[in-house]
Amino acid sequence: MIEATNFREAMSLLTTAVNVITTKGASGAHGFTASAVCSVTDSPPTLLVCMNQSARSHAHFVDNKTLSVNVLSAQHEHISNTFASKLSSAERFEQGSWTELVTGAPILEDALVSFDCAIDDIQQVGTHSVFMCRVVAIKHSETPDEANESLVYFNRTYHQLGQPQFA
Repeated sequence: MIEATNFREAMSLLTTAVNVITTKGASGAHGFTASAVCSVTDSPPTLLVCMNQSARSHAHFVDNKTLSVNVLSAQHEHISNTFASKLSSAERFEQGSWTELVTGAPILEDALVSFDCAIDDIQQVGTHSVFMCRVVAIKHSETPDEANESLVYFNRTYHQLGQPQFA
Protein backbone atom coordinates (compact mmCIF):
# COMPACT_ATOMS: atom_id res chain seq x y z
CA MET A 1 0.00 0.00 0.00
CA ILE A 2 1.27 3.47 -0.86
CA GLU A 3 1.45 5.89 2.05
CA ALA A 4 -0.18 9.31 1.61
CA THR A 5 3.10 11.14 2.37
CA ASN A 6 4.93 9.12 -0.28
CA PHE A 7 2.18 9.87 -2.81
CA ARG A 8 2.25 13.62 -1.99
CA GLU A 9 6.05 13.67 -2.34
CA ALA A 10 5.85 12.01 -5.75
CA MET A 11 3.04 14.35 -6.89
CA SER A 12 5.17 17.38 -5.96
CA LEU A 13 7.24 16.49 -9.04
CA LEU A 14 4.24 16.80 -11.37
CA THR A 15 4.33 20.32 -12.80
CA THR A 16 0.90 21.95 -12.70
CA ALA A 17 -0.67 25.25 -13.66
CA VAL A 18 -1.77 27.46 -10.76
CA ASN A 19 -5.44 28.45 -10.78
CA VAL A 20 -7.84 30.35 -8.57
CA ILE A 21 -11.24 28.69 -8.52
CA THR A 22 -14.18 30.94 -7.59
CA THR A 23 -17.93 30.83 -7.08
CA LYS A 24 -20.61 33.32 -6.11
CA GLY A 25 -24.12 32.89 -4.78
CA ALA A 26 -26.48 33.86 -1.98
CA SER A 27 -23.71 33.42 0.60
CA GLY A 28 -21.26 35.67 -1.27
CA ALA A 29 -18.11 35.10 -3.30
CA HIS A 30 -15.68 32.33 -2.38
CA GLY A 31 -12.47 30.97 -3.87
CA PHE A 32 -9.40 28.81 -3.41
CA THR A 33 -6.07 28.10 -5.10
CA ALA A 34 -5.93 24.81 -6.98
CA SER A 35 -3.61 22.85 -9.19
CA ALA A 36 -5.98 19.88 -9.67
CA VAL A 37 -7.66 21.11 -12.85
CA CYS A 38 -7.67 19.45 -16.26
CA SER A 39 -9.51 19.25 -19.55
CA VAL A 40 -11.94 16.36 -19.95
CA THR A 41 -13.36 16.85 -23.44
CA ASP A 42 -13.92 19.60 -26.01
CA SER A 43 -17.38 18.32 -27.04
CA PRO A 44 -18.99 19.63 -24.92
CA PRO A 45 -16.16 21.74 -23.45
CA THR A 46 -15.66 20.26 -19.97
CA LEU A 47 -13.12 20.71 -17.18
CA LEU A 48 -12.48 18.64 -14.07
CA VAL A 49 -11.75 20.48 -10.80
CA CYS A 50 -10.86 18.76 -7.52
CA MET A 51 -11.57 20.31 -4.10
CA ASN A 52 -10.96 19.03 -0.59
CA GLN A 53 -14.29 18.33 1.11
CA SER A 54 -12.96 19.82 4.36
CA ALA A 55 -12.31 23.22 2.73
CA ARG A 56 -14.38 25.93 4.39
CA SER A 57 -15.90 27.03 1.08
CA HIS A 58 -16.70 23.52 -0.19
CA ALA A 59 -20.43 23.76 0.61
CA HIS A 60 -20.71 27.07 -1.27
CA PHE A 61 -19.38 25.49 -4.49
CA VAL A 62 -21.77 22.53 -4.10
CA ASP A 63 -24.75 24.83 -3.41
CA ASN A 64 -23.98 27.35 -6.17
CA LYS A 65 -23.34 24.70 -8.86
CA THR A 66 -21.11 27.20 -10.70
CA LEU A 67 -17.43 28.02 -10.69
CA SER A 68 -14.76 29.78 -12.69
CA VAL A 69 -11.23 28.59 -13.30
CA ASN A 70 -8.84 31.54 -13.47
CA VAL A 71 -5.46 30.46 -14.88
CA LEU A 72 -2.78 32.60 -13.25
CA SER A 73 0.16 34.29 -14.93
CA ALA A 74 3.57 34.79 -13.33
CA GLN A 75 2.48 38.21 -12.01
CA HIS A 76 -0.26 36.59 -9.90
CA GLU A 77 1.84 34.73 -7.33
CA HIS A 78 0.49 37.02 -4.59
CA ILE A 79 -3.10 36.20 -5.61
CA SER A 80 -2.32 32.48 -5.47
CA ASN A 81 -0.91 32.91 -1.96
CA THR A 82 -3.89 35.03 -0.89
CA PHE A 83 -6.44 32.44 -2.03
CA ALA A 84 -4.44 29.68 -0.32
CA SER A 85 -4.30 31.62 2.96
CA LYS A 86 -6.53 31.72 6.04
CA LEU A 87 -7.90 35.16 5.04
CA SER A 88 -11.68 35.52 4.84
CA SER A 89 -13.39 35.25 1.47
CA ALA A 90 -14.04 39.00 1.42
CA GLU A 91 -10.35 39.76 2.13
CA ARG A 92 -9.25 37.41 -0.66
CA PHE A 93 -11.26 39.28 -3.29
CA GLU A 94 -9.62 42.59 -2.28
CA GLN A 95 -6.63 41.35 -4.32
CA GLY A 96 -6.92 41.77 -8.09
CA SER A 97 -9.71 43.16 -10.24
CA TRP A 98 -12.76 40.97 -10.68
CA THR A 99 -15.63 40.85 -13.14
CA GLU A 100 -18.09 38.15 -14.22
CA LEU A 101 -19.30 36.46 -17.38
CA VAL A 102 -22.38 34.21 -17.60
CA THR A 103 -22.68 32.33 -14.28
CA GLY A 104 -21.75 35.20 -11.94
CA ALA A 105 -18.66 33.38 -10.61
CA PRO A 106 -15.84 35.93 -10.19
CA ILE A 107 -13.45 36.24 -13.14
CA LEU A 108 -9.95 37.68 -12.58
CA GLU A 109 -9.76 40.42 -15.21
CA ASP A 110 -6.10 39.87 -16.11
CA ALA A 111 -5.90 36.07 -15.78
CA LEU A 112 -4.21 34.27 -18.69
CA VAL A 113 -7.59 32.74 -19.41
CA SER A 114 -10.76 32.23 -17.38
CA PHE A 115 -13.30 29.46 -17.84
CA ASP A 116 -16.82 30.20 -16.58
CA CYS A 117 -18.54 26.90 -15.76
CA ALA A 118 -21.70 25.17 -14.62
CA ILE A 119 -21.05 22.20 -12.34
CA ASP A 120 -22.87 19.30 -14.01
CA ASP A 121 -21.77 16.46 -11.72
CA ILE A 122 -19.95 15.95 -8.43
CA GLN A 123 -18.18 12.71 -7.49
CA GLN A 124 -16.78 12.02 -4.03
CA VAL A 125 -13.34 10.38 -4.18
CA GLY A 126 -11.63 9.89 -0.83
CA THR A 127 -11.09 13.31 0.78
CA HIS A 128 -12.02 15.29 -2.33
CA SER A 129 -14.96 16.23 -4.51
CA VAL A 130 -14.42 16.01 -8.25
CA PHE A 131 -16.47 18.66 -10.05
CA MET A 132 -17.32 17.98 -13.70
CA CYS A 133 -17.68 21.48 -15.12
CA ARG A 134 -19.33 22.42 -18.42
CA VAL A 135 -17.66 25.53 -19.81
CA VAL A 136 -20.25 28.17 -20.72
CA ALA A 137 -17.91 31.12 -21.43
CA ILE A 138 -14.19 31.82 -21.88
CA LYS A 139 -12.28 35.07 -21.42
CA HIS A 140 -8.70 35.36 -22.74
CA SER A 141 -6.08 37.77 -21.45
CA GLU A 142 -5.91 41.10 -23.22
CA THR A 143 -2.28 41.74 -22.24
CA PRO A 144 0.56 41.39 -24.79
CA ASP A 145 1.77 37.84 -25.41
CA GLU A 146 5.21 38.57 -23.97
CA ALA A 147 3.62 39.37 -20.59
CA ASN A 148 1.69 36.09 -20.52
CA GLU A 149 4.08 33.81 -18.67
CA SER A 150 2.27 31.03 -16.88
CA LEU A 151 2.57 30.50 -13.13
CA VAL A 152 3.29 26.84 -12.46
CA TYR A 153 3.99 24.84 -9.32
CA PHE A 154 6.77 22.24 -9.22
CA ASN A 155 8.65 20.66 -6.30
CA ARG A 156 6.69 22.81 -3.82
CA THR A 157 7.65 26.16 -5.32
CA TYR A 158 6.44 28.55 -7.99
CA HIS A 159 8.07 28.80 -11.41
CA GLN A 160 7.40 30.77 -14.59
CA LEU A 161 6.82 29.05 -17.88
CA GLY A 162 6.76 30.58 -21.34
CA GLN A 163 9.53 33.13 -21.09
CA PRO A 164 10.22 34.79 -24.44
CA GLN A 165 12.81 33.07 -26.60
CA PHE A 166 15.74 35.25 -27.65
CA ALA A 167 17.67 34.52 -30.83
